[in-house]
Amino acid sequence: MQLVVEISLYPLDRDYIPPIKDFIDRLHRFSQLKVKTSATSTLVSGEYLSTMQILAEEMQKTHEQIGQAVFVCKFLNGDKMHSGADV
Repeated sequence: MQLVVEISLYPLDRDYIPPIKDFIDRLHRFSQLKVKTSATSTLVSGEYLSTMQILAEEMQKTHEQIGQAVFVCKFLNGDKMHSGADV
C-alpha cells in the first residue's frame, strides 16, 4: 500500500528556515521516498510502513535538535489517488 503525506513544519524559533531545510534535506536522502517541496509544505510518498517509520525517526530527530516544533501532517491512501497525480 502506498502512502502520501503532506507535511508542514513550524519550528518555534526565530531562526526557523535552517531546521525546515535540514528536515527536507534528510528526507531526500531516502531513495525509497518521493519528496516534492512547495512554498508551504512537502509531499512525501512511498510504501506505507517504511514511510511512516522514516517520518517518525526524522520528526524525532528534529524535535531532539531544535526543541519545540509543530508538524502539521495530512495522510492519504496513495493507492486510491488518481493516476494523474504526480507525487
